[in-house]
Amino acid sequence: MLDNKDCGLCGDTTCLEFRKNVEQGLKNISECPFNKKESNISNSDYENKDMHGNEYDFLLKPIGNEISARKIVKPFRTELIEKLNIKKGSYISGRPVSAGCPVTHILKVFDIDELSGLLYAWVVGPKYARENEVIDIRSYEMIGFEGIADNVKERPAIGKAAGFLPCLCMLQLTHYGLVNKVLSTQEGIVVRIEDIHVARR
Repeated sequence: MLDNKDCGLCGDTTCLEFRKNVEQGLKNISECPFNKKESNISNSDYENKDMHGNEYDFLLKPIGNEISARKIVKPFRTELIEKLNIKKGSYISGRPVSAGCPVTHILKVFDIDELSGLLYAWVVGPKYARENEVIDIRSYEMIGFEGIADNVKERPAIGKAAGFLPCLCMLQLTHYGLVNKVLSTQEGIVVRIEDIHVARR
């Protein structure tokens, strides 16, 4: 993971593409103008406190080579999925008003549950909005997050509230929610958190 700005100044289209080229020895990390470190984002980049000094229980990182932690969202009008022709691979924009976040996000949809109206997506950088057709749904309900818990101060447990920081969150604010999935894998602890709010416990 890099700054995920997708600025293109390194010559690659996305930070993910740049990272893969670094891993293959085709590029050097120093070619990124925003990250002069010799390694990817590490736990040392975070101090278990958000921008307001609130402590969080763990970082939420992407699973595998995914773009970001997974977001589970639901448009307030689920018929918009069909009406606006939202499909896997679509880019959508909107603000997670149910969580209280003031930032409009650009999301890439990777799965759709047509029965429940849930969209499974990754947060992507603003460059995607300039280079792709983006469907504006204005606002959506923030159902949950899923990713790898890292830099763990308090291990997530099913049925317990947790404070977490999604890596690369623009506001660097602790998110709070209820843990309803914990799965130990070779990659780390996969956790899903629902009932998300950006506010102190």
